[in-house]
Amino acid sequence: MNIKKVGVVGVGTMGQGIAEMLASKGLDVIIVERSDERLAYGKQMIEISLDKQIEKWAITMAEKKLIMNRIEPTLSYEELTDCELVIETITEDLDSKKAIFEEIDRICGADVILASNTSTLSLTELASVTQYPDRVIGMHFIYPVFKIDLVEIVRGLKTSEDTFAKTKHFVEEVINKKGVMVFESPGFVTTRLICLFINEALHVLEEGVASAEDIDNAMRIGYSFQHGPFEMCDRFGLDSVLAALDRMFREYGELKYRPSIVLKKMVRAGHLGAKSGIGFFKYDKDGDRI
Repeated sequence: MNIKKVGVVGVGTMGQGIAEMLASKGLDVIIVERSDERLAYGKQMIEISLDKQIEKWAITMAEKKLIMNRIEPTLSYEELTDCELVIETITEDLDSKKAIFEEIDRICGADVILASNTSTLSLTELASVTQYPDRVIGMHFIYPVFKIDLVEIVRGLKTSEDTFAKTKHFVEEVINKKGVMVFESPGFVTTRLICLFINEALHVLEEGVASAEDIDNAMRIGYSFQHGPFEMCDRFGLDSVLAALDRMFREYGELKYRPSIVLKKMVRAGHLGAKSGIGFFKYDKDGDRI
């Protein structure tokens, strides 16, 4: 299947990154949101990301214009009818995702692949509300999407071999990323391991062993991490990390997944990381650390 047009439902942090990356690969992208304000904000953040690349001489102004021209914003799911692939990227709420899958399943033809960027939810359960559960699959991109050349391709119980093969071809041959096959399991591989890493760092902080800054420096310098666990948590979003840990704790029932009380307190205070301007560290309006 020759995929040339992709729909992206939800233009939060991950949706922005996925849409920008797809358009930079020469694909036409339809972005769908529930309000004009969220659509405008999503496009603005994509532009800011591209402007940063221009500042670093990674792309030219002409390339930015080409990328932006390939991205078409809309409030209507009906605009997805011409897409060969639709990727859902909204927040990790099962009922909301099921409602979206029910809607796009109604609109899109039987040969359109319906993918979710979920990191913890069941693909099988999402597929259960569709007419063709065999065409539902997980495509878990890693933040920041443009820089990380990995996609977890997640098979639900009813995902067909054909759907998996087409998705793997798209990931590896069209957008030039490495596809790793994962069978459905809460957290898959990347989220399960990185959230445990962050949660253990939180316990170390709680115990007063070291400061957040020093823990990050120890892991970043000592083990060549690009970011330490606390800056990772800030960039993922503290609320997203908490939601992932909560869901894995419920699914697996093991204490190692129980979220740190520090994480819960910070989320309740609205300290969500880069997107709110403050988490374990402070960030400017562009999401750069101050």
